[in-house]
Amino acid sequence: MSESTKREHLRVLLLGGRGAVGTVIARELERDGHVVTSTSRAATGDARIDLRGDLTELRRLAARHDVVVNTSGIERPELATATGPAPLVDISASGAYLDAVRAVAVGPIVLGAGLAPGLSTILAAALNPRPGDDVDLLVMLGSGEKHGPAAVAWTVGLVGTEVYCPPEGGKVRNLGETRRATGPDGRSRRYLRADFPDHVLLGDKAGVIRSYLALSSARMTAALGLIGRVPALRGTLTWAPPLGSEAWHVIAENRRTGERRFVSGAGQSEATGRLTALAAIRAATELRDSSRTAVTMADLVSLDDALAVVT
Repeated sequence: MSESTKREHLRVLLLGGRGAVGTVIARELERDGHVVTSTSRAATGDARIDLRGDLTELRRLAARHDVVVNTSGIERPELATATGPAPLVDISASGAYLDAVRAVAVGPIVLGAGLAPGLSTILAAALNPRPGDDVDLLVMLGSGEKHGPAAVAWTVGLVGTEVYCPPEGGKVRNLGETRRATGPDGRSRRYLRADFPDHVLLGDKAGVIRSYLALSSARMTAALGLIGRVPALRGTLTWAPPLGSEAWHVIAENRRTGERRFVSGAGQSEATGRLTALAAIRAATELRDSSRTAVTMADLVSLDDALAVVT
């Protein structure tokens, strides 16, 4: 990691530490000398916690750590109360869940660490839009990368559902609206409206935010659009082989000014893990004695710092 944090060795409780993102987070933190306690439902981690059951053990462990990071894929608002005053960093991309967590949080919490939300939140805020500006977030994920079950479940969850609290009001179907745009590589792509929660996290601070999703394979994007129109086909997403590359990018564009900011790379889990590790360090060192409760990645991490981590 680009940030020197060896001055203070933090104790980090990592929920779901054996997953694709969790292993990256543990590696990055331990490389900087921090102590990581990884948990899992089975007896394969440093500690065993069933996040779907009684949370007494989570309360006990959280009290002994400087920060808690949730990469488990379990979206249970009670986690934000069980962690007590310890800062909590959550990588969930579900707007409804993050809204519920924000409402019940006891201690400081970083909502939406990772690529989208996370890096996308930082990019949207970096445009400094005026109230009422339209900001498009265009996210391409690598369909050639083998993703963990939580990421697959999130994509499946888009099918047949509506965007949570769409900024334009009314009902907006996921994967329905289409936007064509040119990516950082100069290629024109089709992006599908998707329920990334930056509009929920930033509210009206960054204008009207609409998020769109493309996959690195044009065929896979087309298939996702088809499944969005025919929800009965959603099961194919769980067994479809990975096609395309591991390339990803996130673009934030202001429709009024035409200004855009973007970041691109390869390896979604790697980038998400690195960004989340940075968020964990910032949360533990900057929010520990803070009166703030819910913050976003844009409140903790500058665009330059994010770039240094993912590139």
